[in-house]
Amino acid sequence: MPERKHFKPDDSLWKAILEDIFDDFLRFFFHQADELFAMEKGFEFLDKELEQLFPPQNDNFSPKYVDKLVKVFMKDGKEKWILVHIEVQGYKDVNFPERMFTYYYRIFDKYNKPITAFAIFTDDSFRLYPDKFEQSFLGTSIRYEYNTYKITEQSEEDLFSSNNPFAMVVLAVKAALKSKRINQSELFELKLGLAKTLLRKQFSKDKIRALMNFLKYHIRFDKEETMIKFDKEIESLTGKSTTMGIEEFLINRATEQGRKIGVEEGIESQKESFVIALLRDTNHSSEKIAQLTGVSLAFVEKIKKELETK
Repeated sequence: MPERKHFKPDDSLWKAILEDIFDDFLRFFFHQADELFAMEKGFEFLDKELEQLFPPQNDNFSPKYVDKLVKVFMKDGKEKWILVHIEVQGYKDVNFPERMFTYYYRIFDKYNKPITAFAIFTDDSFRLYPDKFEQSFLGTSIRYEYNTYKITEQSEEDLFSSNNPFAMVVLAVKAALKSKRINQSELFELKLGLAKTLLRKQFSKDKIRALMNFLKYHIRFDKEETMIKFDKEIESLTGKSTTMGIEEFLINRATEQGRKIGVEEGIESQKESFVIALLRDTNHSSEKIAQLTGVSLAFVEKIKKELETK
């Protein structure tokens, strides 16, 4: 059997889906969410504020996380804070509990608001995962506990029967973990089955689209023709072409990445960011990517080689 490609989980997919269905995230973990939170007031995602407290590291060997700090309003009118801290690559990190505690005290020190924190583990190991930080020295001690959720331990039967959109996110992650152990034909059927389940759910069109994008790009095929086959199957089920929605999703995300690079670097940096996103997130050929981004084939090949050597 030929060696399977290893696709790294895409943290931007997690960031996007959490913002798209954050109300469902709350309902998934808090059964009385609608009685606790003023959903109608919406949410404020404090990504810039979080980056100021925790500047991103450019170390390719360090554990990768998705960190979300969200301002929510309670039914009593008071502001509270939700820290969602997701380990997206599943690296073993002995310092993870201390990292969670550091997040807690820095955020509390800055905002002085109550905080609830989540650690969602997406690795496929069955090792024990850390759920608290403890330290004691000469009569002084501290114990910090936070909410934990291990993807591999969740019941697929319960997730399939759930009417909460976040359950589909968990199912997609579980399917992506299985992709390491099954062939492409089995993966295709698994992914298509999830898509059919999603389309049967009574979710809003916006949430179905967001979840379908997460499903498409979190569960990856080795070959572009398999993705094309999958898109045709979805088109036959929905009567609509999915291509524009997918490319629009990538364009919007790449454009946002380009903005973060800095306006001073101009359009070329945004194009480079777009090319990188397409190389990492799709099975498109270099020729197709050059066509979509309006750059030369040589430019795409150059970036592709740089990514392969990292």
